[in-house]
Amino acid sequence: MSTPVIAITMGDAAGIGPEIIADAYRLAPDVMRHCFVAGDVAAMRRAAQVAARGGIAWPVAQLDSPSEVLNLPAVCLPVLQIGTPLEPVAYGQVNATAGEFAGRCVSWAADAALAGDIAALVTAPIHKEALSAAGAPYSGFPGHTELLQARAALAQGVDVAQVPVRMMLANEELRTVLVSIHVSLRAAIEAVMFDNVLQTLAITRTSLRTVLGREPRIAVAGLNPHAGEGGLFGSEELEVIVPAIEAARLQGADVQGPIAPDTVFMRARNADDHPGEFDVVVAMYHDQGLIPVKYLGVEQGVNVTLGLPLIRTSPDHGTAFDIAGKGIASAHSLLEAVRMAKAMAGLA
Repeated sequence: MSTPVIAITMGDAAGIGPEIIADAYRLAPDVMRHCFVAGDVAAMRRAAQVAARGGIAWPVAQLDSPSEVLNLPAVCLPVLQIGTPLEPVAYGQVNATAGEFAGRCVSWAADAALAGDIAALVTAPIHKEALSAAGAPYSGFPGHTELLQARAALAQGVDVAQVPVRMMLANEELRTVLVSIHVSLRAAIEAVMFDNVLQTLAITRTSLRTVLGREPRIAVAGLNPHAGEGGLFGSEELEVIVPAIEAARLQGADVQGPIAPDTVFMRARNADDHPGEFDVVVAMYHDQGLIPVKYLGVEQGVNVTLGLPLIRTSPDHGTAFDIAGKGIASAHSLLEAVRMAKAMAGLA
């Protein structure tokens, strides 16, 4: 059994990550209870001052181990120092040192989750350019997902390809899972292959069955306009997507599609006046799946990595260098990410 605590990685110290974490503790101490920051004590003290908006900053409590957070009062900001303290960095500027420290925190949290020292991790935003500027080993990873995947593969002694992962973006109204993530549109179309679609369906089914406690209702978006219109507008549906859906059904999945991408998200949306027909939509590429969820409100969106042997969620926004340190960044998406991580870990 994992220790019933959740680590929140600090993110890039030059961005809004530290201050939205500090603000989350101020706004919703009950939600943040039994969570701690895997980061830098001094950076979080600075962030607490920013989040205070001219008022009294919450005190920072430095931890020696994750489990100590279980015995702390709610009115404090618990931080576990990860390695050597971070030298102060300027807000809003790409900094290799900040990128290295952000990568270090994510690596630590991934290893802690895999070892059972924490029940889940929530990742505050990192800056991809800063991560790249940090050099090896972090420059080899485009973002959180790939870094977490690599840590999981290393812990299991297998190749990264043997730890397939998928990205899910979710809010109260809509969930969507992507066949491909951060690749060009041309590469994304090429990634619409039988094995990739079937694997996405399998990962989606397994992950959501745990969350929902039942068989998820999965809709599959077509790749082409009108889902190919019987081959008139493209053959991928007939040659790839339909066979993958049929194979998933033989495995016991409740899958429908391919459905025209311009209507499937409306059908799946769970609104007050319209119960969703599906629990999740499997989209063929990044923007196809993420635009509908983000249109409903970035502040409510949560990014979940499916397929990992650990629980990882994150807010649905980036480092926002343009407003970092100004005390105006919203903590709402981070709070939703914490709520979802707790629910997935059975700690809600």
